[in-house]
Amino acid sequence: MENLKRGKVKNNVRYFRRLHDFTQEELSDRIGVHRQTIVALEKQKYEPSIGIVLMLSSVLNEPIDKLFFLEEKTD
Repeated sequence: MENLKRGKVKNNVRYFRRLHDFTQEELSDRIGVHRQTIVALEKQKYEPSIGIVLMLSSVLNEPIDKLFFLEEKTD
């Protein structure tokens, strides 16, 4: 079995937030977090809990694997 190497979790939240015409404030209100959480998430500086991931998926009406992905790790 091949060893999997974990890369960084990246996301497309900014793209889908803008696609749905939400401000960072509107999105944060809808999922119950501070606006700064959305800012950090969009800057790839925060890996959210599974609860936040599920809420984002629901509010943005996108599957989780479109919102989040693992960056390929190279040696």
